[in-house]
Amino acid sequence: MAVLGETTEASNNSLSHEITAKTPLFNLKLYAVIAILVLCLLAAALLIFLCLRITRVSRKRKMRVKHSSGSIPLVSKEIAEIKEPSPRAADNGERKMGNEKLKEAPQEVTEIVDIERGKGNRSGLESDGSGPHNIGWGRWYSLTELEIATRGFSPENVIGEGGYGIVYSGELQDGSVVAVKNLLNNKGQAENEFKVEVEAIGKVKHKNLVGLIGYCAEGAQRMLVYEYIDNGNLEQWLHGDVGPVSPLTWDIRMKIAIGTAKGLAYLHEGLEPKVVHRDIKSSNILLDRKWNAKVSDFGLAKLLGSEASHVTTRVMGTFGYVAPEYASTGMLNEGSDVYSFGVLLMEIITGRNPIDYSKPAGEMNLVDWFKGMIQSRRGEDVVDPLIAVQPPPRAMKRVLLVCLRCIDLDVHKRPKMGQIVHMLEADDFPFRSETRSAR
Repeated sequence: MAVLGETTEASNNSLSHEITAKTPLFNLKLYAVIAILVLCLLAAALLIFLCLRITRVSRKRKMRVKHSSGSIPLVSKEIAEIKEPSPRAADNGERKMGNEKLKEAPQEVTEIVDIERGKGNRSGLESDGSGPHNIGWGRWYSLTELEIATRGFSPENVIGEGGYGIVYSGELQDGSVVAVKNLLNNKGQAENEFKVEVEAIGKVKHKNLVGLIGYCAEGAQRMLVYEYIDNGNLEQWLHGDVGPVSPLTWDIRMKIAIGTAKGLAYLHEGLEPKVVHRDIKSSNILLDRKWNAKVSDFGLAKLLGSEASHVTTRVMGTFGYVAPEYASTGMLNEGSDVYSFGVLLMEIITGRNPIDYSKPAGEMNLVDWFKGMIQSRRGEDVVDPLIAVQPPPRAMKRVLLVCLRCIDLDVHKRPKMGQIVHMLEADDFPFRSETRSAR
């Protein structure tokens, strides 16, 4: 027994000596080397796990991007309009303009603005949980969806830029091509413009107005998703480098003018409350491949109730297009848009900018120059020289008269947009003035 005890004690002493003995690896003891190896194995296992996780996420993103291929309709098929009961609608019923049925425009979007995924549906509408909220003002898009559609808001996708923000082209997962306006958040301006655009055209559908497909309200981000119009804007075609002969013939220019007038007539006369655009100009008239005009950019629009013929508001708009009474007093009504349309119509006819400081002193202001030419009986000389085939004298005189009536300094003498449509489409001169009719 004594021998066995001595043998065990010797064995333990030998094992302890081996563990504490120094090794050739940096002269470290054996137990330190073992601890380092264990830590290395743990780190390798953690690294492998992270790599697998990243690979899995990357595959999911690729699958989502691949889904965006296919046919390219101009308008998303995922738009859904949910009808909301409104006591006002029940009292007034449906209004008609032409063959199109019009319903009241949305009054409030305060609760809609801050809807985010996971925060519930504050509009009171139920969601089936299968996807983004679909409400009466278009489809709700997540920030991730729009990032994928615009390739991470790539500079290569930029199709427009201004003080309001940046517009990107994008392709949604269903293949729809859209225009995504990312509003700049300057002192709450993005929030204000977001509310105005959704209120003004959220439920409006008209062939001469750019359609609002949906929106994104996530955190501080405010984005609007529109149908994509693939032929630029009127300003580019009027003032860009188009060569010695403009592709905008007289007939095409009249088609654009009539389409714009119809869109404005719908806003003024087909909706309740009516909408005053406040920023009618050539860069806000988008064109498709068939030269159909679509009025865009409702960020400055104002909703006016039928009981108020005008309202005092902060003067906003683009220099050269703003009605003089609005600029001086801030009094706003549909006549302000009519004046701006008159300036736009002059621009379409002449190919000149409303304000052009490169012209001689008497020609810098388009309205003043235009009036002077008409008074001097030189109306035929105002037509854009880039138009290859000059218009018939009778048609030209009719359009010149429409211009003069639209820019009348007396707002009450300006025609309504619906009347302007008839005047531009008529084969003979416009209807006689109210004073002559009264006689």
